Amino acid sequence: MIHKLLIILMDLKAEKTALMKRLEQINDKSLIKAINHIIDFGLGKIEERISIEQYNRELDEADSAIDRGDFYTQEEVEKKSKQW
Repeated sequence: MIHKLLIILMDLKAEKTALMKRLEQINDKSLIKAINHIIDFGLGKIEERISIEQYNRELDEADSAIDRGDFYTQEEVEKKSKQW
């Protein structure tokens, strides 16, 4: 039983190390924000819903990004997802 636990812990450490190496390769701010949100959710740090003001700010930011051409098309997303 202890042997299995050690193997699981070693596998977890290896997974964390691999994940950190992958994170270092990311240069896309929106992807980093999304990953941080997932981690916060997983750690239980997201306790309350955002305010309507925050929601509207995020919508405005997204609209601005679209206006700047800072987005991926469906075709680009599909192509990127095949590389995962």
